[in-house]
Amino acid sequence: MNHEPDCDRHKFWSLDRTITYLNHGAFGACPIPVLEVQQRWRQQLESEPTRFFGREYEDLINKAREKLAAFIGADAEDVVFVPNATTGVNTVLRSLVFQPGDELLTTNHEYNACRNALDFVAQRDGAKVVIAEIPFPLESTAEAIEAVIELVSARTKLVLLDHITSSTALVMPIEAIIRQLTQRGIDTLIDGAHALGAIPLNLRQLGATYYSGNCHKWLCAPKGAGFLYVRRDKQAGIRPLTISHGANSPRTDISRFHLEFDWTGTQDPTAYLCVGEAIEFMESLLPGGWPQLMAQNHQMAIAARDILCDRLGIQPPIPEDAIGTMASIPIPDDAFLFPPATGRIDPLQDRLFEDFQIEVPIFPWYAPRRVLRVSAQLYNTLEDYKKLDRALEKLRG
Repeated sequence: MNHEPDCDRHKFWSLDRTITYLNHGAFGACPIPVLEVQQRWRQQLESEPTRFFGREYEDLINKAREKLAAFIGADAEDVVFVPNATTGVNTVLRSLVFQPGDELLTTNHEYNACRNALDFVAQRDGAKVVIAEIPFPLESTAEAIEAVIELVSARTKLVLLDHITSSTALVMPIEAIIRQLTQRGIDTLIDGAHALGAIPLNLRQLGATYYSGNCHKWLCAPKGAGFLYVRRDKQAGIRPLTISHGANSPRTDISRFHLEFDWTGTQDPTAYLCVGEAIEFMESLLPGGWPQLMAQNHQMAIAARDILCDRLGIQPPIPEDAIGTMASIPIPDDAFLFPPATGRIDPLQDRLFEDFQIEVPIFPWYAPRRVLRVSAQLYNTLEDYKKLDRALEKLRG
């Protein structure tokens, strides 16, 4: 596959062209045409706020939800908008009540923010957090399945899993894990922060009890757009973090689930309203639409990983079928003179940015003590990763 774009798609993003941006996975990057749509929504809102919120908003949010639901393989009745995936995970965890001795199972790859939320509710209720240790590097995703399932017990009440792990960029085999857990009557909460727009997603097929995802990352919607899916039989027990008018609404034409989540107070909902436009715009960039876009970014991520693994003298840490549109590379502990981070930004990450104008994240890990993660989006080219390779060569000396 040709990894180089056949046109200058960078023009659709307002990214600083003096920076080689290899961190789409962190916060996404919204294309200019989608931001223009958002601005028009904002103008419509501010031109007559009462008309917008009182007369127009309900129909608008329903239409946006229907477009999103169709894309993720879900019924619109089971989907609500939330600002981001972490909010969705918190919403579920803080709605549920556990008993002392209950076990909440997750993995050592779980996103720190969501792990903190899990610890919070466990401490609140006297439950126990159990950690499945998934190796990285790993030879097969079967290792991940085994690591999770072997720690399931009669006390396991909920399993929290990343669909695509943040630090290690591992596409977890969650469908196989969910299938086994469902057979045991165990509910699953999936943190899909990195999945939407990176890999195909069909929630009906997946079978998760709860699924929270971002629209601002690989879908390229404006920031502040995420979603929460709750299986129909569980919706009565899930309440928004902010209780508002929907809690005692006398309306019966709308589900309590939507009444509560669709209005939690005045906010700017324009990011939600742009989700359909983001889906359509990104689909229009390649003749093969979303399947081609995901495949091209996947192949670019593999190509980038191969370049960097060769530079660092290591074997690829996970199989190609466990890669989405990001790739993480373990950094040998003796590869650079820069120590691992003690603050927010790793010193090596700072040097790459300051000396070479490359934005690429480096995360702490166990052994080796850190990993470098590259993202692949349509505005990236193979030359971007070669530039990173050359920079690492100079810093390694």
